[in-house]
Amino acid sequence: MNIQEINTLVQKLYQAVDNKDLDYLQNNLASKIRFRLGNNPAATDKSAILEGNKQFFSSIESMKHTIEEVIYQPADSSGTVSASCHGTVDYVRLDGSKHSAVFSTFLKVQNGLITDYLIFADLSGL
Repeated sequence: MNIQEINTLVQKLYQAVDNKDLDYLQNNLASKIRFRLGNNPAATDKSAILEGNKQFFSSIESMKHTIEEVIYQPADSSGTVSASCHGTVDYVRLDGSKHSAVFSTFLKVQNGLITDYLIFADLSGL
């Protein structure tokens, strides 16, 4: 993958997250993956990761990510590409109130599938 393909992957990933699109995640997360959101422990079971995302999606009305920068690291000897991004996410809670937070995400991608998905954000305000 080149930098343009990574930029596209990041944009599509966050559009899918904003749309609460579990099918996109199902199709774009590798079967062997490490996922972590905030201070939660890392998860490696894809089914549990999808269920956790489903629960999180149902705990908020909506969200909108604004990505400020994507940083690309070319493939290593195993073919794994690394990327990071950061920006702001605007949430609407179930009661209609709003909350914004900054986030950083670190991704590893192999054969077009996400194998590492580490999200650093302070979710305590939700």
